[in-house]
Amino acid sequence: MTFGSRKLRPTSSIFHFKCLFRHLSKRLVRAFAVRESAAPTSCHIVDNKQEKFKQDVVSFNDTKSAYKSKTTREILRALLVFKLCSSNFLVDNNLKLMKLGKKILGKRMFNGLMKATFYGHFVGGEDQIALKPVVARLQKYGVGAILDYSVEEDINENETSNGNDANNNGQNKSQPAANKEVVKQFQANKNFADRREKVISARTYFYEDEHKCDAHLDTFLKCIDAVGYASENGFAAIKLTALGRPQLLLRLSEILYQTKYHFDLMASQCAEGRIMNRRIARTSFFDGLLKLGMHLSEKEADEIFDTIDINKSGDIDIIEWSHFLTPQLELSKLFQASPDDANEPVISALNDRELEQMENMRGRLHQLAKRAVKHNVRLMVDAEQTYFQPAISRLTLDMQRLYNKEKPIILNTYQCYLKDAYNSVETDMELARREGFKFGAKIVRGAYMEQEKARAQAMNYEDPIHPNYQTTCENYDKVVATVLEEVKKSGANIVVATHNEDSVITTLQRMSEFSIPRNQGGVYFGQLLGMCDQVSFVLGQSGYNVFKYVPYGSISDVLPYLSRRAAENRGLLAGVLKERKLLWNELKRRTRESELFYDPYKTIVS
Repeated sequence: MTFGSRKLRPTSSIFHFKCLFRHLSKRLVRAFAVRESAAPTSCHIVDNKQEKFKQDVVSFNDTKSAYKSKTTREILRALLVFKLCSSNFLVDNNLKLMKLGKKILGKRMFNGLMKATFYGHFVGGEDQIALKPVVARLQKYGVGAILDYSVEEDINENETSNGNDANNNGQNKSQPAANKEVVKQFQANKNFADRREKVISARTYFYEDEHKCDAHLDTFLKCIDAVGYASENGFAAIKLTALGRPQLLLRLSEILYQTKYHFDLMASQCAEGRIMNRRIARTSFFDGLLKLGMHLSEKEADEIFDTIDINKSGDIDIIEWSHFLTPQLELSKLFQASPDDANEPVISALNDRELEQMENMRGRLHQLAKRAVKHNVRLMVDAEQTYFQPAISRLTLDMQRLYNKEKPIILNTYQCYLKDAYNSVETDMELARREGFKFGAKIVRGAYMEQEKARAQAMNYEDPIHPNYQTTCENYDKVVATVLEEVKKSGANIVVATHNEDSVITTLQRMSEFSIPRNQGGVYFGQLLGMCDQVSFVLGQSGYNVFKYVPYGSISDVLPYLSRRAAENRGLLAGVLKERKLLWNELKRRTRESELFYDPYKTIVS
C-alpha cells in the first residue's frame, strides 16, 4: 500500500489496517456528503472591492489547483484527520491516546497508523533523505519548503521550572534597577514557569545547561544543512530560547525595556505619538537625568548627550537611542548612577556570569548565520513571549547588521497581536536604512495570546495584546503594507505567514498597488504543511513565492508537535470547515471526471 511516496510492507496487521482505513473513508464520504454543504466559505466579511480583486487574480475555491499535488488517498486522509480534529475528546487527550496506542499496537503497527493519519498529513518525513521527494513534489507545484526539525522534549510540569536559574548558584548576583514597577512584566513568576501552558501553536524549549544549548545548536545546524540539501533558496527557523538561558533573555529584556522607558520619559512628545516623531532635546535630557536622581554636572550630561547624538542634530531620536541598545549594553552603562532614595542603579546591569552566557548565545547565533550564508538559506528567528521579545529582537538586529548587508539572510518575526508591533517594525526598518543593512521580517498574528493575557492579569501589568481579533487583523494588514513599501524601496524581504485568506488577498492588493512583481523575490507567503492548501498551491501555481513550513523527525519524537497541530485545527474551526468542504468538492470532482486514480507524480504541471 502506498501513501504518497512511502510504502508499507504487506503484513497481516497492516492488511487489517487497510480494511479499517477503507471503511473509515467510505463513512467519511457519506458523512461529508450531507454535512459539508452547509459549511461557511469564509471566516470574515470581505468588501466588494476585495472580492472583485479575489475573483480577478486568484480563486481559493479552485479545488483542482489546490489539490493537484495530492493523490485521492491523501485527500481521504486529510478528511479523516480534520474530522478527528473536530472531536473534543480526541483533541483534549490526543497525546495520552497516541502513547497508549503505541503501547497497545506496538511500534510497527503504531507507526503505520500514524503515517496513514496525523504524521503522514502534517510531517514531511524522518530525515533529509525522506524529505527530498516531499520537497520536490511541493516545488513541482510551485511551493517551496521551510524546514523545521520538530523534535520536542516531553518533560513533565514539575521539571519546567528547574532550569530557569540553573548554574547561577547564587553567585555574582544581578543588580536590579530601582523602578521595579516599570519592569514587573520582566520578573520571573513560578506560576508561569511552564511556558507550554495555554500555548498550542509554538514549540517551547527549557534550559538545562550550556551543553544542552550546544546540542540545540547542532540540531539547528543540521536543519540548515537539510534545507540546503533539499531545496534552493529556502528558509530555516530557529528559537533563541533553545540557544541560551531564558532567564538571561528575561534580564536582558528588562534592561532594554528600561532604556526605552527612559527615552519615553525624556522625549519632547507624549508617549502616544508616533515613536519616529519623538525627540529628546539637550535641555530635557539634562532635566530628565536630574529627575532620575543622577547628580551629574552639566558638562558630564553634555558629554553623554553628544555621545548618543550620532548625527549631531541637537536632539536624540529613537534610532540614535536604539543604536546603544546593543547586547554590549553601552547605554545602560551610562546610567549606573543611583537615585538619592535607593542603592540601586537607574538601569540594571548584567553580572559577569550573565555576560558570559550572553556571549555564548551570540556565538551560537553567529555559527548559525555563517552556515545559512554558506548554503544560501534564509534564517527566520521566531518570536516568543513578550517578556523575552526585546532581547530576541535586539540580538536578531545585531545579526542583521552583520549578515544582511547585501541581501536579507536573517529575518526577525513580528507578532501583530501586540500593541507595539507597528512601532517595532517602523523603528527597525529605519535602523536598517540608517545603518545600511537589508530589513527582513516574518509577519505573524501571534502564538501566545491566552498565556500573555493570563500572565498580565496575574502580575497586574498592562495587557500587551490587542483587545480583539478584528483589531489584530487591522494591525496585521497595516504592518504588512508598511513592510511592502520597504520591499519596493530598498529590497527588504517579508514572509507573510498566515492562514487567513483575507490577509493574503489584502497583501496581493498592496503588491499590485506598489507594482511589486509576484515572482521576483522579496515577498513570500507561508503556511503549515497539511493546512490551508487552497491558499498555498493556488498562489504557487499563480506565480507567487509561497512556502510550506515542513516539520521533520521520527514519529516518536514529533508526537508533541502532532498534539499541537490537532489542538490548533480544532481552534481554527471555521477555516477547517471550509477546507473540509473543499476537499469533499475535489473528491466529488474527481469522481465525476474519472480522476480517482490521478497520480501527481506523473502529472506535468502546465
